[in-house]
Amino acid sequence: MLDFAFASYQEVCAELGQRLKRQRLAQALTQKDLAERAGVAPGTVKNLEGKGVSSLESTIRIVMALGLVDELAQLFELKAVQSIAQMERAQLAERKRAPSRAKQASKP
Repeated sequence: MLDFAFASYQEVCAELGQRLKRQRLAQALTQKDLAERAGVAPGTVKNLEGKGVSSLESTIRIVMALGLVDELAQLFELKAVQSIAQMERAQLAERKRAPSRAKQASKP
């Protein structure tokens, strides 16, 4: 199994494509069947499985067609903060807003 922490983006893409292929095969679907369910071209499924290449939209369509949408639920959620510095950075990131137009107009 690939350790994502030490993998290149190409390796991660290829690994995800292979995982989706294993899911498709476990469900006894052909690439053509999956493509029809997902509303994508068969070449899109082939490229994702073989090269790890696909648009985000097509990948999500394929994931949904395989019934794996719940797997995406925790993807990219904000992780628990481990240090005070990280907590402060997370708080600042949430607080950043564009200055109001009234304040911009009053500045010389």
